[in-house]
Amino acid sequence: MQLSVFLRRVVVCAWGAALAAFAPGAAWAERVASLNLCTDQLALMLADHKDIIGVSTLARDCTESVLCQQAQDVPVLQSTAETVLAAKPDVVLAGRFTARLAVRAAKEVGAKVLTLPPASSLADIPDQIMQVANAVGQPERGRQLVAAFQARLAEIATTRQVSDPIAVVYEANGFVVHAHSLPDDVLAHAGLRNFATTAGTPPLGRRVPLEVLLAYHPDLLVRDPSGPGHSLAQAMLSNPVMLAMFAPPHVVDVPARLWLCGLPQTLDAVATLRHARDGIVADAARHVSHPPIAQPTVKETQP
Repeated sequence: MQLSVFLRRVVVCAWGAALAAFAPGAAWAERVASLNLCTDQLALMLADHKDIIGVSTLARDCTESVLCQQAQDVPVLQSTAETVLAAKPDVVLAGRFTARLAVRAAKEVGAKVLTLPPASSLADIPDQIMQVANAVGQPERGRQLVAAFQARLAEIATTRQVSDPIAVVYEANGFVVHAHSLPDDVLAHAGLRNFATTAGTPPLGRRVPLEVLLAYHPDLLVRDPSGPGHSLAQAMLSNPVMLAMFAPPHVVDVPARLWLCGLPQTLDAVATLRHARDGIVADAARHVSHPPIAQPTVKETQP
């Protein structure tokens, strides 16, 4: 059976009675469903909670979501075609690469569907806020959120320079972030260069061995301590040798949930890293102004 035929039959079963209950021209309340962590959080900020009929399971996970507490009073919706159709949404928010069958099913029944790609820069955030705000019928709320975001960004951001300190975002199992990513753009706006893209570093894959990191010794180690469990991959971030090499102010913790999605809260990561960057610069200036006193050399004499 062709997929489109199957979906139409599911639609008849799931929606037939509900559609018949509405006379032509009757008012239809907006029912918003989100199937993606990033759209979950935008919906929680922009839509009235009474209009949200479901968010993904990750919305309540505080290691992944900055709005996990606000999501506790919102239903969780599984990202299957049958579940989404049974929920009868008017608006479906999704990521570009997730829940494709459910998204297609929603389109088949005439729901308004918005799919967003992952944000790759801070510049993407205002546009995505307004897309969701318009989709859920709250454009003014979106404009206010964008204005606040842009005002704070202008206040805390700086421009990346070739002389800026070098930072490495070191994640569980030795993963690092690369160019054209949201974390890389956050580093840039905090006045930091990205170790993984800096000239003079070895050609790097997605993973960097601890030995390589220690040998090149960037100025700032950025860790995510919020990962679940106590795996060997996570334990790398607390390696005693690493902690000895990257003592304060050359280490900072930034929860990955701040930049997993492009959100106004992503600016908290910019602010944290900008503060760490200023601390490194101040520490370097102190060492220049007050170099360590050389100890006198004592020559050994023969008895």
